[in-house]
Formats: sequence, C-alpha cells, structure tokens
Amino acid sequence: MIRIRRDTDIYDNEGGWFRARWHFSFDRYRDPENDSFGAMRVFNDDRLIPGAIWPLHPHRDVEGLTYVVEGSFGHEDNVGGAYGPLPAGSVQRMTLGSGALHSEQNASKTEPMRFIQIWILPDTADLRPEVEQRVFTLEDRTNRLLKVVGPEGGDVVKVHQNAAVYLASLDPGTAVAHAIGAGRGLYAYLIGGAATFDDQAVASGDAAKVTDQPELRIAAREKSELILVDVPMTFDQVGIWRGRG
Repeated sequence: MIRIRRDTDIYDNEGGWFRARWHFSFDRYRDPENDSFGAMRVFNDDRLIPGAIWPLHPHRDVEGLTYVVEGSFGHEDNVGGAYGPLPAGSVQRMTLGSGALHSEQNASKTEPMRFIQIWILPDTADLRPEVEQRVFTLEDRTNRLLKVVGPEGGDVVKVHQNAAVYLASLDPGTAVAHAIGAGRGLYAYLIGGAATFDDQAVASGDAAKVTDQPELRIAAREKSELILVDVPMTFDQVGIWRGRG
C-alpha cells in the first residue's frame, strides 16, 4: 500500500532565520496520524539562512541522521567538539545515546543551507554518544539508489538499528526500484523534480509511506533528487519504545 503525502500537507514552520518542514510530530507540533513511521521518529526538511546557528540543545536515545541537500553544514556538540563543514551530498550520524548536546549550523556566511534530519530509534538504550560522517558525490548517486546508511557500517554510515537510507539523482526517463522486505516500511521523499511512485505522479516536496507491498518503483519525469528511508515497522527497544508506526 502506498499513501502519498503532498507537499502542501506537510507542516511548514517559518522562523525567520530558519524554515522547517516537519513530516511527523515534532517539538510543539502534534500530528496523531503522523507521529512516527516504524523505527523512524522524525523526518524534517530544514533550511538555515547564511550564518545561522541552531543553539546547542539536548537529546538522548536517538540516532540523529543528517543529509546535506544544499550549502555547507556545520555541527558542534559536547562530545567531540566541532565537525565539518560538510558539503552537499554528505551524511552524518550522531548517536545521542546516553545523552548529549548538539548544534546544527550553516557554515557559510553568504549562502543558505538545506539539510534533512532523520531520527531513528536505536536498538539499544544508553549508547555512548559519537559522531560519524561521510561525503558522497553526485556521481555516486546518479541514476541509481545509493545506500548511504545501514547497520553494517563499512562503506556506509553505521546506524544502531536495522534501518537504511538511500539517495538518488535521476535523469529524466530513468527508473529504479527498491525491494521492501516483510515487516518493513519505506518512506520516500522527492527532494526536487517530478517523478512517479509506482503509478502515482509526485512533485517536489511530496512524500509517500509504503507498506505491505514487495517494492516501490520510481521513474523520473524530470531531473529528480530523492531520499528513501527503509525501517522495521515493528520492533522492540527495551526501555525506550515498543510500537508500530
């Protein structure tokens, strides 16, 4: 089953120095129909004006994933200090585990910055906070689904959950497919362009929840950028979460 979420249906928070599109309940925003999606708790599309700094703030028992869409991403925390700046195409994972402070920043004083932030609930409570980041090129993800996050680590950024993230930059007419395992769900987001998810037309900012089907087929109608998050829909996380998205 595929459930399309149109760009106009996504919560839009305009804060002056930032603009945020919150796909699920977050901060003061509450959406009972979109409170989480399996092991994914948060999916935000954020923009910061030049030089903007999100002040240090605390989290715990979250795998915080960042994908840099545009601009230059800076990061600071109370674990390892300052990281970056990271260019577009980069992926970062911060395990907030037993508790840490972190800050997202626009490392440029002249250009805006856009990043997608994803929270994955980890499979283990109270992990030691740490940061891992990698730079992936446009060529890496052109006309294919590129796995950039997974539990295995190695060539991809490691996440402490049986979850994965894929990126793609598709030329017009290019089609790809992603297999969806039993008990799993896929959250697909069209960052920019025009495409079809199965046989349904989607445009920039549209997303889809995909469950209970063997795969999702994606075909680009225009030059398109997209991100896929593949998560278990039912999981047991002792002391943190037991539920279904």
